[in-house]
Amino acid sequence: MWLLLFTLVAAVLVSSRVTGKTVTGLFKSEAARRQKGQFITKFMYQGGEGLLVCRLENSALATEKESRLLLYQDMDSDLDNLSCSERLAKAQFTIPLSQEEHNQTIPRQSSPTAWQVLYADRYTCQERAAVPSHADLSFTVLLFNADSAGNPLEHFSAEEAGLHSFYFLLLLAYFIACCIYVQPLYQALRKGGPMHTVLKVLTTALALQGCSALCNYVHLARCSRDGTGIPLMGSLAEFWDMVSQVSMLYMLLSLCMGWTLSRGRKPQSRPLQWEQSPASRAVAVGGVITQGALLLWEQYSESEGEHHSYHAQLSLAGLLLMALRVSLALLLASVLYQITSTERSTLKRDFYLTFAKGCFLWFLCHPVLVLVSVVFNKHQREKVVTIGVILCQSIAMVILYQLFLSRSLYWEVSSLSSVSLPLTMSRTNHRGRY
Repeated sequence: MWLLLFTLVAAVLVSSRVTGKTVTGLFKSEAARRQKGQFITKFMYQGGEGLLVCRLENSALATEKESRLLLYQDMDSDLDNLSCSERLAKAQFTIPLSQEEHNQTIPRQSSPTAWQVLYADRYTCQERAAVPSHADLSFTVLLFNADSAGNPLEHFSAEEAGLHSFYFLLLLAYFIACCIYVQPLYQALRKGGPMHTVLKVLTTALALQGCSALCNYVHLARCSRDGTGIPLMGSLAEFWDMVSQVSMLYMLLSLCMGWTLSRGRKPQSRPLQWEQSPASRAVAVGGVITQGALLLWEQYSESEGEHHSYHAQLSLAGLLLMALRVSLALLLASVLYQITSTERSTLKRDFYLTFAKGCFLWFLCHPVLVLVSVVFNKHQREKVVTIGVILCQSIAMVILYQLFLSRSLYWEVSSLSSVSLPLTMSRTNHRGRY
């Protein structure tokens, strides 16, 4: 069943359409009439002089159809309420398509501004006129921002600028951490222990986040050169991130519910073992299915089929996903409060409180960052949320690693040595702490 689900989700991801900053396709008269101007793409210019390049394969047909490109400056809501002729007249720039290549300079703006590009021809506003059976026009549209030298060569729009460098630094941090800790962690996993499953899930989730970062980096690196990138890599990045999310959710819910439901019959010699029961497993699986469905709905709810980092979406699915995370954080807080309020051992209580910090950071970083991002400019919000969520969830993983791989109560009830364990706390800190 899980293999079938994996195959179906992967097929959906791979088959989804991804648009880049180099857009290719067909100018269609019927689509232009139906939409009152065929939507081509949207691009956010950073404020300096930008450039739009349009290349045609049949300029003679474009001249016959009186084809033209219309550029609108940040007018999404206003355009929907206009008639066809008024909508075409509202364009800030009109580019007649009579040559094989057209270059349009975007004037300097005081701040980053979103522009959308529409196509129209002589038949767009003639509702009763028959459209001749001409072939559609093949086109390539390239959109450029100014680079650091002021030349229009940068494919990234303003809301994406800087993400390429971020993923490079993130991969560098992953690589350094892997070189330092992979061998000790592998030895710890081979030895087993009462929380062996937790360590495996944590390691798997962290590895999936690393795969997602690598796919994003490869996609953006290619996109910086051709404006299109590798759509498959972008889809895989989203897929690995979603699998990491549901894996962590299953582990956190299983731990909390398992500890609570089995508390009365748990042997005192192994008080922190991952306890599974039908009820705890049902709660964990239910939470995973709900979050997975919301993640998929959120990722593919955009009408144009464009992929974004789902962290920054504010669609209905995104709001429901944030509500689910807040609800789960409250559930975990209630469960952990029940445990700590009846726990007499200070050592055990400290263990659960540290675990709670990692849980709350994991679940609440997304809703909190979305609220905080409101104070930033529009072009900065997606980057703030995306980068913040990735960093916060990575810190939450480190907190949990420290908890389960440190000389705490976990190591008092296991036979593993703490000498070769990664991410351990210093002896001085532990002596003072305990």
